[in-house]
Amino acid sequence: MKNYNYARALQAVLIGIAMTGSATLARADIKDYEFQLIDKAVKKGDATISVRLIHKPDGKPVPDAVIFAKRLDMAPDGMETMKTSIEAMPSTEPGVYKFKAAITMEGGWQLSLGAKVQGETGTVESKLVLKATP
Repeated sequence: MKNYNYARALQAVLIGIAMTGSATLARADIKDYEFQLIDKAVKKGDATISVRLIHKPDGKPVPDAVIFAKRLDMAPDGMETMKTSIEAMPSTEPGVYKFKAAITMEGGWQLSLGAKVQGETGTVESKLVLKATP
């Protein structure tokens, strides 16, 4: 009977450890990530736009995200159909993503991004507003 009680107690401890261990392996919520503009203003013409992807709870940059959607338009000024070309550029800083864009007009521009973070399910989506100056 003693062995039976020890076996049950050991089983309960192992179940508790397994449950605690699996809770610590849980991934972050996709809402814990966000893009931030590094510069909120760019010059009209050929511009480089830099954004940082961070993990909000600890403020650390997130490298190696896969950006699969990008759009730059003048939605902040009521001209959503006024869009321009945008292409990804290499970056040497971890968690910083750079884009080259042809900014054709002064005013408000909206950068819309969609990205996948490795190891997470869901998509990080952001709409960032920047200002084009002369």
